[in-house]
Amino acid sequence: EPGGTKDMDHMSPRLRAFLSEPIGEKDVAWVDGISHELAINLVTKGFNKAYVLLGQFLLMHKREAEFQKWLICCCGATEFEARECSNCLKEWCSCFL
Repeated sequence: EPGGTKDMDHMSPRLRAFLSEPIGEKDVAWVDGISHELAINLVTKGFNKAYVLLGQFLLMHKREAEFQKWLICCCGATEFEARECSNCLKEWCSCFL
């Protein structure tokens, strides 16, 4: 199991579900922290899949503050959504990369 169960205890069910399997073709709405409204904004900008959003995170060299600022400024995320989302992608990277 990726990351081992000890790390999974403090995670939201949604984050745990996202980390439980490869990213595949999951829609961007699967990413923890992405609300319905934010998903619509992201899809409009071409970020329709979770892996496309992950690609943006990786392009920013996994710098969470920079990625969060981008989500808030360019995509209309709340600070909470931006934090949850970047944490989700960071955790995914530590499990799968």
